[in-house]
Amino acid sequence: MPNTKLKEMETTLAKPESPIRTRILSNTLIVFMIAMVFANIASEMYMTMLPLYLKYLGADVIQIGVFFTVSQIVPLILQVLGGWISDTIGRLRSVAIGSLIGLGAFISPIFVPTWQWLYLSETLNAMTRSLIGPSFGAFIAEETAEEHRGKVYGITDTIYTVVTVIGPPLAGWLADNYGFRIMIAVAAGIYICATTIRLVLAKVVGKRQKEVISEKLSFSSLKTNFKTILGLALAGGVLTWLLLTDGVRDIAFSMSFRLMPIYLGEIGGMSLQKIGWLTSFFGIAMMITTIPAGWFADKFSERIAIALGFFLEFVAMLLLINVETFIGFASVWAIFGIGVGLMSPAYQSLLSKVLPERLRGTGFGLIHASLGIFSLPAPAIGSLLWKTINPQAPFYITAIIALITVIPAWFKFKLNKRDLERAAAANGYHTEEEK
Repeated sequence: MPNTKLKEMETTLAKPESPIRTRILSNTLIVFMIAMVFANIASEMYMTMLPLYLKYLGADVIQIGVFFTVSQIVPLILQVLGGWISDTIGRLRSVAIGSLIGLGAFISPIFVPTWQWLYLSETLNAMTRSLIGPSFGAFIAEETAEEHRGKVYGITDTIYTVVTVIGPPLAGWLADNYGFRIMIAVAAGIYICATTIRLVLAKVVGKRQKEVISEKLSFSSLKTNFKTILGLALAGGVLTWLLLTDGVRDIAFSMSFRLMPIYLGEIGGMSLQKIGWLTSFFGIAMMITTIPAGWFADKFSERIAIALGFFLEFVAMLLLINVETFIGFASVWAIFGIGVGLMSPAYQSLLSKVLPERLRGTGFGLIHASLGIFSLPAPAIGSLLWKTINPQAPFYITAIIALITVIPAWFKFKLNKRDLERAAAANGYHTEEEK
């Protein structure tokens, strides 16, 4: 990125935000989202083709399933630590450090001689996600008013979904025409652009907010944060049901979705380019849906939007097993996109309301880690079902569980006064601890 552009960005970000928000999206949030788009275009390019790259390097279906199971272990350890670091040193600093580590995660796969070396790349990738993931939802929540939060999550999801429209088709075209290593090199170049923006953002905004960050990283701070969030998670409210439902769903979807590119290639007869285009159809459908879905969640109910999204995922999985043409698969991915577009803004909005404001990073990290614990063996189980029964078996299980989870979403995802009181009390308790 030219130096003049960086100077312009610093000048824009250096302007103090008005204490009274006149726009839904602040300057800082807009630049933050631009960087996320670049980073996740690169990530979608890499992750969409990763199962096929593993196969290209000599791994079979069982080894691919084991690879994704083992590669989830590191994030389980690091997610809560990443959220705590985000709460302590600030969202943007955490994102900037994660991006620097991410450079290694994107550059190293270009040069690996065998598929086993990709374990190292995935370890770096896990460190990156652990620092950036918990900061993402927390930062958006802190940059928006509560009454507009569903809308803002809808808008940011729409912006973010650009990555699924651009990344996978670009990856498929590059892999088909120039090979996997060139495709990954292009993804690494795009990620370097994202890292540059994030470093500038952290530097400029960090100067404005320097006095706000006073807590130091310590074991005592980590213990207090973790204990508070764990107490909320076990309290039996909305947060408990969010964790349980998503844990079950994550098991089911991890069984099948890690094997999806292989299923589309071997069973569906799709080329690499067509596999990329399917993800693009998903992204377009999601982009169309997320903004009205965010408005719907704010106006009516988060739980209705989430339950409807779960049901559409069931419909899509059922169709997936039975379609045979590219048009049929494209329709499936469009339904997936609508389902996730309905669910995502409402889910993030609901989650941000039940987490204490100052512990949102730790909360998001704990939720990601707990989901990983639930689904740790799922990719290996899915590949075993593929081999011992048939390739459709893991997808049938995913469809059934997607339907079952509609029930707790409808009856239990109701935000009540007790949930808000728990979050407020936890936030006050943390503040008193610091004093």
